[in-house]
Amino acid sequence: MNGLLIDDDVLYASTLQRSLERRGVHLDVAHEGASALALARARKPHFILLDLKLGSESGLALIAPLRELGADVRIILMTGYASVATAVEAIKRGADDYLAKPVSAEALMRVLCGEAEPVQAQTTMTPLARLEWEHIQQALQESGGNIAAAARLLGMHRRSLQRKLAKRPGAERRPIDSNDA
Repeated sequence: MNGLLIDDDVLYASTLQRSLERRGVHLDVAHEGASALALARARKPHFILLDLKLGSESGLALIAPLRELGADVRIILMTGYASVATAVEAIKRGADDYLAKPVSAEALMRVLCGEAEPVQAQTTMTPLARLEWEHIQQALQESGGNIAAAARLLGMHRRSLQRKLAKRPGAERRPIDSNDA
């Protein structure tokens, strides 16, 4: 099985490449859109692991050209900034799966082999800052990335939105367990 990893994080890409190659999966790596499309055309991968944020580019914009290379190519969008809005948009554009980073090699192998992920009980709560971030991302997407239009949509000042965008949401926290008390 051969695949293509498109990710601008060089360290993450090389680590994931080594992990998958130890499991018998050949993985070519590209760090930006143009070289990714050239590699995909030349190598005809069975699957493509695509990062949502590729520096200043969006992985969402690459889904359609990659899909044109073949309907049987499995496109898996991965992101460290998972949200419902981007998941829906990725599937609408033709992605087959959507995974939150960091993704382990074992989890990727289960997805690639078609094995269902076990349903796990929710072990984290989503902080308000994360929910706000997802809401802002959805507004930005609906306004085509125009910050002023997104600010109007959200009912806030443009500068306030820019300050919120400069901050990243914090890590999710585990719920308090009765055994922890």
